[in-house]
Amino acid sequence: MATDWIAPDWPAPANVRAVSTTRNGGVSRGSYASFNLGAHVGDDPRAVAENRLQLRTELRLPREPHWLAQVHGASVTTLEDSVSQQADDGSGKSPTGDGAVTRTPGQACVVMTADCLPVLLCDRTGKTVAAAHGGWRGLAAGILENTFAAMRVPPAEVLAWLGPAIGPEAYEVGDEVRAALIKDHAEADQAFEPWAAGKWLCDLYQIASQRLRRAGVTHIYGGGFCTYSDRERFFSYRRDGECGRMASLIWLEN
Repeated sequence: MATDWIAPDWPAPANVRAVSTTRNGGVSRGSYASFNLGAHVGDDPRAVAENRLQLRTELRLPREPHWLAQVHGASVTTLEDSVSQQADDGSGKSPTGDGAVTRTPGQACVVMTADCLPVLLCDRTGKTVAAAHGGWRGLAAGILENTFAAMRVPPAEVLAWLGPAIGPEAYEVGDEVRAALIKDHAEADQAFEPWAAGKWLCDLYQIASQRLRRAGVTHIYGGGFCTYSDRERFFSYRRDGECGRMASLIWLEN
């Protein structure tokens, strides 16, 4: 099966490379078929390793992407600091967090998703890139704001791309999720539609766009996917429970 990539449609500088994978093109089997990149979901580790090698080879990455130990939080790793720390302590452990920033060519920021929203960011000069994992908990905690702040770039110079996530016609949430997302962000109420008693349909794309704009980032692209409804192309935890993970990556070329 051929590898199936999604290339962001955005006016990024020529040296900024970005891609989101789909579920197609790998060697994993069963509920993880076929291009699962998550090593933490119960798949055969050998299949995950082969899929990750294929990813790196086909994208011509000079080194392994910096896979995060994602926790649905709001902490951001600057990869230069993480690489230095790993070299010092010899741990080789994945940094914990839900956002990553780098200014070093060849170091790929990556987040994994299977319904949550991946957000890729870069600056207009092609010197800084970042990736953020935007589930509802992370969005409520400020993962996008923290990732943007870690870039240390004027907001007018930042481009953002919203990758594949569960769409607003499929993402059913309860009152507690709505309350968390509209707290201190009253405009987020526009992203919810009543669905049933105590239930709402939530538009993650709209919430992310609102938060980026509030931070001053207005050049926003992407959106319009639905991982839940497109079974052929995307993993979806909400739909299937046991499933693989897609990856969204961004890096600088020399």
